[in-house]
Parts: sequence; C-alpha cells; structure tokens
Amino acid sequence: MSRRYDCTDAEQRAAGLTDAASTVRRGELVVLPTDTVYGIGADAFTPAAVTSLIEAKGRGRDMPVPVLVGTVRAATALVENLGPYGQDLVDSFWPGPLTLICRANRSLSWDLGDTKGTVAIRMPLHAVTLELLKETGPMAVSSANRSGAPAATTAADAEKQLGESVAVYLDGGPCVDNVPSTILDLTTAVPRLLRRGAISVEKLRGVIGYVATDAGPESDD
Repeated sequence: MSRRYDCTDAEQRAAGLTDAASTVRRGELVVLPTDTVYGIGADAFTPAAVTSLIEAKGRGRDMPVPVLVGTVRAATALVENLGPYGQDLVDSFWPGPLTLICRANRSLSWDLGDTKGTVAIRMPLHAVTLELLKETGPMAVSSANRSGAPAATTAADAEKQLGESVAVYLDGGPCVDNVPSTILDLTTAVPRLLRRGAISVEKLRGVIGYVATDAGPESDD
C-alpha cells in the first residue's frame, strides 16, 4: 500500500521525509515535488531500483534517467569534470531548472540506462526534495508520469498514473510552474541545447557566451 504525506504540514513533512529516505535506501520508489514538475525517484546506485523506475514509467533504457543532487559537491563527484563552462553555469543557475549533461565518473558503479558514458545532473530548487537528497545522496529522478502522458503537476496526478508502483508520495502542493528544466550538453566543445525549458537561451548566453541551439521540441523530463 502506498503512503502519502502532506508536506505542507510540519509533522507530516518530517514523517514523510524519514519514511522516504528509508524507502529509497531499501531500493523502492518515491514521488517527490521539484521546482518544475513532480518526479519519481530511486537510489541512483541501486540498479534494480532504477530498473523499477523505468518500468513504472513504461519507458525504455534508451532514455536514461537523470540524477538529482542536494549539493554541488555531490554533483562534482559524479562527473569527470564540469568542463570550462560548468562551474559558471552551476554558480548562476543552481539550485534551479538547469540540467547539465556531463561525462560520468567512470569509477562509479551504477546503471541509469543506455547513457553512453554521460550523466544528466541537476540540483532542484525545492526545500522538500533538497532535504531528502541530503539524506539519501544522489537520486535517479524522472518526471512522475507514464511515458507519453502529461507530466504530473500534483502528487494526486502522479498517483493516478503510477499507483502502487511507488511506495511513498511526498505531496508538496501543486507545482508553481510546469515548464521543464532546460537541458544543456557540456560533453561537446561548444555547449549544446538539447531541450528548451525554464532557463532561456539568452540567460545561458549571458553567462557562457555561445550556445548551439539545435534543440527539438520539449520532451519528457
């Protein structure tokens, strides 16, 4: 039976975060609020949990799961390096709706799908999720919806789509803005926009100069 906590209530929030952290450590799934849309999350270093996440969404391994972090230090431990532009982007836009694709640290033992040696990382601007991430460490998190369905902007939306495949639902209230994160690929010589989102190209260029913009339409987080 899934458990749902109203994180606008201080007691339920504390109980929910404790339960969610234990649930993640057991390799089960949680739904959590972010600064974009609701996410479905699992321990990034438990391959079976990530597989369960992919199956709950009904998507393939060809769409690797992004990773959310609670600190910049956690992010830098996951990647070979941030490259010449990453630190400036992190300083300007994290925590916030910017996902960076970097070369993954090759010493890590994880399986996020067919990543081709890269990882998509983000530090979200949401107090509940940041608190959870600081307890669990990096989490594999994708948008809390069945693949191809609209992204969930409330915990109830997520529960309708994902049901009891998720053990804990952290309800942080409706999303303020359902625009997805901007995705920027830092694995090429010139940063390349892969998805337009909450942070505009103009803002990115204001920090790092040129950005290649061969981005297609907005897609699943």
